Amino acid sequence: MVEKARNRAFKLDLSELHAICDANYARLLRLFPDYESCNLREFNVGPSRIRLEVMERCRYTTIFCLRQQHAEARWLGSLRVEVRAYHDAGMLEVASFQSHQRIQPRYSYPNDKMHQQDEKSQQNRFLADWLEHCLGNGLSTQPITVRA
Repeated sequence: MVEKARNRAFKLDLSELHAICDANYARLLRLFPDYESCNLREFNVGPSRIRLEVMERCRYTTIFCLRQQHAEARWLGSLRVEVRAYHDAGMLEVASFQSHQRIQPRYSYPNDKMHQQDEKSQQNRFLADWLEHCLGNGLSTQPITVRA
């Protein structure tokens, strides 16, 4: 019975991934509502400094770099995630995570880079948790103005 479960092909849950990307888009817009007129948003979450930066704007997409620098970075390191916002679809997906770029939707396992079979889904779920944490605990040091 266990052998059958091990040999079963991995299936990407596309509807779950889309739901996560939809919700992440809404979360990012709540954190950075003026991204169209401003290139940078910074705030604190506890001892960490969060930086949301617009890297590239196109008609239907915007590329953001999300960074977290902890006060104890020498021990805890820092976080760097590049995300792509698809405005026509209302979705946000991870484009690169730390030093890993071009993550495939699924991987065979085992693989040379030791990615999990659902690496892309895991990264997008992590982004959801991180954005939610920022929304719940972030303290802005600058006023936010949204032009109508």
